[in-house]
Amino acid sequence: MTDAEQRLWSKLSHQQTGHRFRRQHPIHHYIADFACVQAGLIIELDGGQHSMQVGYDAQRSELLKQLGYRVVRFTNLEVLQNLEGVYNTILAALEVTTER
Repeated sequence: MTDAEQRLWSKLSHQQTGHRFRRQHPIHHYIADFACVQAGLIIELDGGQHSMQVGYDAQRSELLKQLGYRVVRFTNLEVLQNLEGVYNTILAALEVTTER
């Protein structure tokens, strides 16, 4: 795991979100960085290489959406510089997906 993935995983696995997250979770023929299956939420962390694969990421997100998942993306830099803000955004996304 990258430093950003380790920091976010530590936050997700030790906080009381009321939801269980899995890391490196296979869905269809993709691997989600973090997934909360019960809420249908996937969290993806993008490093610098992701700017080169925007089309692939969009196609992947669309397929996951068709499978009933909501994909939320953050850059590694966002996680490293603003972990609490990222975490709060994830909590808000959990509220929205739970209400569906």
